[in-house]
Amino acid sequence: MRRRTWLLSAAGTAGALVVGWSILPARSRLGSPDLMLPEAGDVALNGWIKIAADGSVVLAMARSEMGQGVYTALPMLAAEELDVPLGSVRIEQAGFDTIYGNVAMLQESLPFHPLELEAEPRPLKVRLGRWMVGKLARELGINATGGSSSVADMWDVLRVAAASARASLLGAASAQWKLPLAELSVKDGVVSHPSGKSATYGKLAKFAAATPPGEVKLKARKDWTLIGRPAPRRDVPAKVDGSARFGLDARPPGLLYAAIRLCPMLGGAPGPLDAKAALALPGVQQLVPLPAYAGSTAGFAVVGQTTWHARQGVQAVQVQWQQRAEGALDSKQIEAQIGAALRAEKGITFFSQGDIAAAEAKAARLVEASYSAPYLAHATMEPMNCTARVLDGKVDVWAPTQAPGPARAIAARVAGVPVDRVTLHVMLLGGGFGRRLDVDYVAQAVRVAMACGGRPVQLAWSREEDTTHDFYRPMNVAMLRAALDGQGQVQSLRIKSAGDAITPRWMQRAIPYLSGPFDLPDKTTDEGLFDQSYGFAHQHMAHVATRMGVPVGYWRSVGHSHNAFFIESFMDELAAQTRQDPVEFRRKLLQQTPRYLAVLDLAAAKAGWGGALAPGRARGVALHESFGSIVAQVVEVSLQDRAPRVHRVVCAVDCGTVINPNIVAQQIEGAVIFGLTAALYSRVDIQAGKVQQSNFPNYPMVKLAQAPLVETWIVPSERSPGGVGEIGVPPLAPAVANALFVLTGKRARTLPLTV
Repeated sequence: MRRRTWLLSAAGTAGALVVGWSILPARSRLGSPDLMLPEAGDVALNGWIKIAADGSVVLAMARSEMGQGVYTALPMLAAEELDVPLGSVRIEQAGFDTIYGNVAMLQESLPFHPLELEAEPRPLKVRLGRWMVGKLARELGINATGGSSSVADMWDVLRVAAASARASLLGAASAQWKLPLAELSVKDGVVSHPSGKSATYGKLAKFAAATPPGEVKLKARKDWTLIGRPAPRRDVPAKVDGSARFGLDARPPGLLYAAIRLCPMLGGAPGPLDAKAALALPGVQQLVPLPAYAGSTAGFAVVGQTTWHARQGVQAVQVQWQQRAEGALDSKQIEAQIGAALRAEKGITFFSQGDIAAAEAKAARLVEASYSAPYLAHATMEPMNCTARVLDGKVDVWAPTQAPGPARAIAARVAGVPVDRVTLHVMLLGGGFGRRLDVDYVAQAVRVAMACGGRPVQLAWSREEDTTHDFYRPMNVAMLRAALDGQGQVQSLRIKSAGDAITPRWMQRAIPYLSGPFDLPDKTTDEGLFDQSYGFAHQHMAHVATRMGVPVGYWRSVGHSHNAFFIESFMDELAAQTRQDPVEFRRKLLQQTPRYLAVLDLAAAKAGWGGALAPGRARGVALHESFGSIVAQVVEVSLQDRAPRVHRVVCAVDCGTVINPNIVAQQIEGAVIFGLTAALYSRVDIQAGKVQQSNFPNYPMVKLAQAPLVETWIVPSERSPGGVGEIGVPPLAPAVANALFVLTGKRARTLPLTV
């Protein structure tokens, strides 16, 4: 209530409350035991950990599993501190208290430069900024899985929660047995004393619930037995035998099915329609109009006894579609408009160092280049879907979502009920990549369920609807300029980019109570440019935020996905212009950032940089930091039938402390395939308001036979964990482009890459 008062009060009152709030200590994320779901025989010790009667551990899972391995990595943190086997930890969906919000994701949205983050001690503005945003994030409790932040956010929280539970269990044994706490030990969930006394966690749990934990100490790194070691993915067996439950596997009793049809022109709406033929088909029950929920395009759904009936019905509806009032969208026109804005506007300066104007004025030569990247779709393997039931003033939702909080909130708004009347079941995600941070499909399912008389309904999009009505990665263009002195050395670097800002649009759709009438600078627009690590004495990095009308959203690695292509391709251009080896050129500019230099050196060494290659092959290199982790990639490329073929990708990774090296390797491998698809094939074109790509035949993926050998080498580190799920995407496209230059002598400055 304190936060709501602050948001709604007059300015004077708000100011006093902000001052009072800001000096309070950060809200604890340990949580009360009553936040855990009550189950017979289970005893909750805090908001994250329960002990079952058989001594097994139940962990509140606050993040969505979409293939990135959180169902394995997060239980490893709890098992380590509780001294139990990983197999004895099971998970249950976390509730909706603020302790389950993602603090790290919001903290990482602050636009600090790596040199500031790497400094010891950190500058005051960094410490203060992270402190204030962390406090605000604790209050808001926005639960979302994104920004490669799951492990980074849970790193301290889960270890402290598990260590606190362990301390209470040991304290309970000490009090019951009247033995010194220091003489007790734990192994595999059994507390023991040299006298022979022992008890399982299950036997001690009730007493532990009434025992304060006392001093809580985390295990020393040298005592870890799980963290840092390979462990099998816990979600794989169920996915192999078919028992895993994704969104499309929800089957509440009495289930109906719905298919969707949205206006093919983005932002348009249905005009006059004739549903007589559709409703006359066997198994078709009704048509439900769908407004433009949460940033979606308007349309309608047809409900049937099966998915097949619903899809037959939705295609049989005769409708006259209406173009959006602002006129039809066209990607070629948009590219020209973004380019004009780039040339005409100064933009927001994200980073400036030295005197860029003076350096350019003194230059013996200027090197300039323009780069561009197209709109991209997410193309998750599981299309958008949601199952909902609205009955007796209550809403049940079964959704594969990355954003449980916003999903629950929009379900309540659509149904017109308080949010505490919504029960959300988070299902496994058949891919997310940022698409499932949006909640349009949840709103649509609830609206359809409201028309179904209390019966549950599963709304499933077709692949064509999914591809043509995405929240796309924004189109972006950039101009890069470097000043060279008389000796051919680079003295300055200026980069100005332009494209739509994602965060303000997403907040309007998913968290409207936080969005305001004005767009604030969005770090995602310039990330990977303003925070690049190269030691140019004079730098200026700016972005022109546009608003072109195409629905845009977070896409795996977000701004890094195209900004890495811009800067790392240009770095190779500068190496060529100054007649330097691309690796050596980068090495000279990384003397102030030894972590980056170590990653680059490892990748080059493992790839055999400078060594012999098979005839017709060339190497390319790229280095990029994103989400707190650094990746260098060296690729081997050839031309086959005048098309690029990537044979080998060597990846060096510094992602801080590694929880499970198997998961790191898996995520890097998946990111390479994802990034290679985007680099070689992917683009979204819009003509007369319609997206031209609709399915895999014209929005292709890298096939198994085209997949390269991927090697992952991890730099040992004792830093806190960085992100892993997205970091392998950004360097791939520039590394391939740089190899293609060696093969062809031509610079590719537009994605997807062609020769």
